[in-house]
Formats: sequence, C-alpha cells, structure tokens
Amino acid sequence: MGVKPRILIADDEPLTLEIVVERLQDEGYDVEVVTCGDEAIEAAGRSSFKVVLTDLSMPGISGMEVLAHFVSHYPETPVIVLTGFGTIETAVEAIKRGAYDYLSKPANLDEIVLTLQRAIEHKDLKEQNVALRSQIQEKVRSDTLIGHSAPMQQLYRIIKRVAKTDSTVLITGESGTGKEVIANAIHYQSTRGDMAFVPINCGAIPEELLESELFGHEKGAFTGAFKERRGRFELANKGTVFLDEIGEMSPKLQVKLLRFLQETKFQRIGGSRTIEVDVRILAATNKDLDRAVAENEFREDLFYRLNVIPIHVPPLRERGGDIALLIQYFLKQHCLKKNISLKRMSQAAMESLEQYDWPGNVRELENVIERLVILTDPDEIQFHDLPKRMQVAEQVETGDGPFIELGEDGINLKETLDGLENRLIIDALQRAGGVKNKAAKLLGLNRTTLIEKMKKKQIDFPSSNAM
Repeated sequence: MGVKPRILIADDEPLTLEIVVERLQDEGYDVEVVTCGDEAIEAAGRSSFKVVLTDLSMPGISGMEVLAHFVSHYPETPVIVLTGFGTIETAVEAIKRGAYDYLSKPANLDEIVLTLQRAIEHKDLKEQNVALRSQIQEKVRSDTLIGHSAPMQQLYRIIKRVAKTDSTVLITGESGTGKEVIANAIHYQSTRGDMAFVPINCGAIPEELLESELFGHEKGAFTGAFKERRGRFELANKGTVFLDEIGEMSPKLQVKLLRFLQETKFQRIGGSRTIEVDVRILAATNKDLDRAVAENEFREDLFYRLNVIPIHVPPLRERGGDIALLIQYFLKQHCLKKNISLKRMSQAAMESLEQYDWPGNVRELENVIERLVILTDPDEIQFHDLPKRMQVAEQVETGDGPFIELGEDGINLKETLDGLENRLIIDALQRAGGVKNKAAKLLGLNRTTLIEKMKKKQIDFPSSNAM
C-alpha cells in the first residue's frame, strides 16, 4: 500500500471541517487540520503537503496571507482557496496571487475531491517534468564527455559536485583537452542550466574590443560605436559566463574584471549608469597561472578570485583506454555528418593510434578522424592510411633512449625517421606552448627552419569542442 497523500486544511468552521475531513479520509488522504492562518504557516514549516485547502476568512492571518506564504516558500504546492463571500472578485484575486483553484462555500464534497485530485496530478506532473528535464539535460549536455578511465571518472565526480554550487571555477589543462566541454557540463548540470551559457575567448579578441565585448558600450562611446551594445555579462544575466584563455587577458582588463568579480556591478564603456548582474564565472587556461603570477604577468588577487574551485583536465595520453572510445565516437559522428557509410578502424591502425602520444589531445584526435573519414575509400581504415607521424612502430627502451624495432620484414627507414621527426616537432611545440621560437631552441633549429618543416609536414592543431 502506497503512502497516503498529505493534505493541509485551514478553516475555522467546525462543521465544515468535520464533513470535509471525513470524506477525504474515506478517499484515502492523510489530513492535517488547523483553525487559523498562523497554524497553517507553522504546519508548513514542520511537514510537507501535496495540497493545501484554505479558507480566506480566518482569525489572525488571513487565507490570502497563507496563500502568499506558500507561493513564496513552497511554490510547488498547489493551494485551493475556499471563500464564503461568493464574490467573483475575491476568487479572481486569489487566482492572480497564485492559487491553483477556488471553491465556494457551502462546500460540495464531490467538487472538493475532484479539485484535489486534479491539483495532485498537476503537482506530480510538474515534478516528473522537472526530473525528466534534468536527466535529459545532463545526458545531452554531457554526451561529448567520453571516457571510462580513472582520471575521467574522477572528473565526472568533481563536475557533479561543482555544478550544484555557484562557486567560481578555474579549469586548467593542455590545449585541446576539452576545457569548454567541461564548462558546458558544469553549466547545464547546474541550477542555471535553463539560462544562457555565454563563452568568450579572451585570447582571440584584441584588448580594445574585448572590454566592449565583456561590458558593452553606449552609443558614441568611441569611433564606430553607432549604437548601444550590451556586453556578455549583461547577456548572461542569471546564467554563466565562460572566460576561455583567461591567461591572455591584458593587465588593464584584469583590473576591471577583478572589480566586477568583487562587486558584480559595472558600467558600459562611455556610460555612467551602474549595471548589476547575477552571473556565474567559469574560466579556463592552458597557462601555468602560478608561474604567471610569480613573473608578474597575471594579477595575484585576480588569480585567487578565479581559483576558488580548480579543475584540471587530464591530457589524452593519461587517459588509458579512452582513445579507442573517442575514435569510435568520432568515426560515427563524422560519418553521419558527411552522409558516409560507417567506417571502422583496423586492429593495426587502432593499436598505432593508441600508442601515439597525442600532443594536440582530443582536438588533434578528432581532426585526424575527420580527415580519415573523408580521404579513405574502403570501409576499414588501415595502418598505412594514418598520417606518417602516427604510424607508431613498436619500441623498446634502451639506455640510449628509444630504439626502433627492425622486425623480420625490415622497415621503411625514411618514413620511420620522418614520423619520429614529426613527433619531436609536435612535442617541442607543445612544451613551448605553441611559441615557435622556444620550440626551435628545444630542437636545436633556427625558427625559420622549424616553420619550413611545419609547412612541409602540414603540422597544425585545428579546433574542436569534443572531449
């Protein structure tokens, strides 16, 4: 036998209470009775109810005040009002203030039972819709978070806990690891999930334009400001702003961002009106901000404001068996997008891709799979279809470093050395944070020589948003 629905009845007429309570108990309801508005509010604080049935005219706190209390504190609980005045105006006013329905006295018991049933069905349906929307939202918004490895399982747990809060989050990790995907997952699993998610790449917009993008400007604020423009913080009110590549923000804008984080208020460029918004801030960087602070390249006070909850996204090379899962996901995704019959990866090709270090992380992986889907003819992608740098031969470690296994059939020395050179160039670029001058020094090359080699080998790191 299921739990009886609990009903709260507030009425000061003993005869009405006796008749109504007896009928509702016969219908299987668990009824609590109070005789004034104060007792109704007190009862709401110690127990929960499926529906509230309240008279409008009672000693002390009125039924309208009881209605207002439930609408404010327990909006999910339907309130049905009973009025003995018989005036349409009173009933309409109750509906305007949030009542589910109204009934006139003297009470018709069948009508009360029917109205209660409808109110309970309405409440249950709303709760089911909220739960279903939450489940769908979490699944849809997190479907590009792919992986069963221990680092990813830990990441899932952190995201779930962080999403429930409104704290500022700083997401760190190498380029291409999927930091924006993490930010999306946090937003859409949070209470702000139905509101705007507004990303902005702080490293891709010139300083003079970034301030306007963030805070907006008034008409005539500068040359070219032909009309008023709202900034990203205004557009994201009640939602989330994702500040990607925060480490690239200029010192001047760092000061303004710090002030905003402290006050949640700002003024548009050229404006005098103070605007206050409610936004959650998520930030991301592939830079070492601790070192940037030590070298006076990033404000220490801003760093502490952003680094309330740090999340580090693991590089692909540390994610164990996730590479095969990602490959299957991207194969299916790009075959569907391009209306190509589903392709599969041969065992040799899969093993080679799993051994590759993936310095460009998930971004590099997706680009490679998209290229293979387009450029290979057979349904099965073979080892020789892979980019040369990814045709990884078995290696054994020696005291002098890696040694290429010759094998019974020998090897193609030119292709093997070419692949090794590709990997070293990419590794150097990754360690240098993409700065070619630093990468060239790591390789003992001139910068121009490195650039020529990159052009010849078509080494690049295209963009992607999957993880």
